[in-house]
Amino acid sequence: MATLIRSKISNKLSNAATTVTNKSQAKVSGMFAKLGFQAATDEEGLGFAACDDLDYDHRQGLQMDILKNDEVGGGEIAGEGTLDGDSHYQRDGTGPTPSVSKDGGLCSELAGLDKPKITVWEAGWNVTNAIQGMFVLGLPYAILHGGYLGLFLIIFAAVVCCYTGKILISCLYEENEDGQLVRVRDSYVDIANACCAPRFPSLGGHIVNVAQIIELVMTCILYVVVSGNLMYNSFPTLPVSQRSWAIIATAALLPCAFLKNLKAVSKFSLLCTIAHFIINVLVIAYCLSRARDWAWDKVKFYIDVKKFPISIGIIVFSYTSQIFLPSLEGNMQKPSEFHCMMNWTHIAACILKGLFALVAYLTWADETKEVITDNLPSGIRAVVNLFLVSKALLSYPLPFFAAVEVLEKSFFQEGGRAFFPDCYGGDGKLKSWGLSLRCALVVFTMLMAIYVPHFALLMGLTGSLTGAGLCFLLPSLFHLKLLWRKLLWHQVFFDVAIFVIGGICSISGFIHSVEGLVEAYKYNLVD
Repeated sequence: MATLIRSKISNKLSNAATTVTNKSQAKVSGMFAKLGFQAATDEEGLGFAACDDLDYDHRQGLQMDILKNDEVGGGEIAGEGTLDGDSHYQRDGTGPTPSVSKDGGLCSELAGLDKPKITVWEAGWNVTNAIQGMFVLGLPYAILHGGYLGLFLIIFAAVVCCYTGKILISCLYEENEDGQLVRVRDSYVDIANACCAPRFPSLGGHIVNVAQIIELVMTCILYVVVSGNLMYNSFPTLPVSQRSWAIIATAALLPCAFLKNLKAVSKFSLLCTIAHFIINVLVIAYCLSRARDWAWDKVKFYIDVKKFPISIGIIVFSYTSQIFLPSLEGNMQKPSEFHCMMNWTHIAACILKGLFALVAYLTWADETKEVITDNLPSGIRAVVNLFLVSKALLSYPLPFFAAVEVLEKSFFQEGGRAFFPDCYGGDGKLKSWGLSLRCALVVFTMLMAIYVPHFALLMGLTGSLTGAGLCFLLPSLFHLKLLWRKLLWHQVFFDVAIFVIGGICSISGFIHSVEGLVEAYKYNLVD
């Protein structure tokens, strides 16, 4: 009985001390929040407070278990339990998991720690798939208008995107009271919201979501455009226009509206990647067979001022992977290996992209087309293009499903804050009007591909608009905002330089891409 009274008194004293400490920390955090650059926002403070509540509840549960064991006669075991609970339980969720908690979300997150994690090689494979996809086919066109500076930009973009990917992940972490890094955010949206808090706590998330939706939908449009382009150039004698081929491709894509998950599609991802690798090898092999005719004198040291900004957008878009990096890093078995993985994947991408773009341009020089496979002889072209069309059609569901998920979560699945009712019924089945909206999105990508059938210009526009924002501008801005007090001078310099250069490239690329599209539409130019 004396032990029970003594524990209750100590609990009350510790609670009072905790309350005073929290109030003082809140005042200090409020002062830093007014200064603009702070390491922890109000939302993060609430997150830490929730962890502290879990910590307190867990310790209370341990103490009650100790008292019960003590009453049964297990005093020695109880003492060991106290030490074990105090030494191993941490606020980042490691250690014993509380069986009952007031916070269901955190409990589910802790329970999710048992999910199978991916190795560093699997993570690297995912990043490689994102930055070594079909859109490398437009890189020789970037060399056509940029020359050696275009090659330099392929290297420069790899370095910058690797760096911004790392600093974006660093924004997911904060130091706890023990000086240990703890993951307090889970996604790109969480980082954006933390930067805009406390005045506009959800503004950053809305901006990232809009950019994400634009990039995903534009990726879907590009798959339809490239499918129509490849089929038209593979069978030029058939009385079928590029727009008609785009409509046929869209008809094959309509079943995507019925997707509930990507399990069926994921089976083909490895096969598509291998096929694309083989296609790249075939193109390079054909180019090497014509090495005697390479036009080294055509590689310029000067740039086409009007077309080169479009090339910048094309190069940047080919490196975009920042959207899914937070989720990827969170699912790695050893997150500490993330930086090493980013290094070797981007080095490999830089070498392969640079060689592919240079060799292809040297082979066809000024005749280089927007999609490089269109330059191949008719016999080889038809076979290669059919493989590429298959890959494009099988790749379409991935960005489409991701765009649908973002749209549904933003507008249909946020309870009282949703703009529209839920797309799913009580039984989990998709409602008819929800299916109609998905079909409308597929049809929208088809209409865009029909009326704007310009692969390189659309790719440059997307890279300048959302690619530069998600890869250059926002990561550097968020890094400065959240970790300002911990950054060294050279880190601040890099972040500011990337933001300024990225902003200039984004604006100029966007303007020239729009001008190119207007000109192509005005004079009815074809690729």
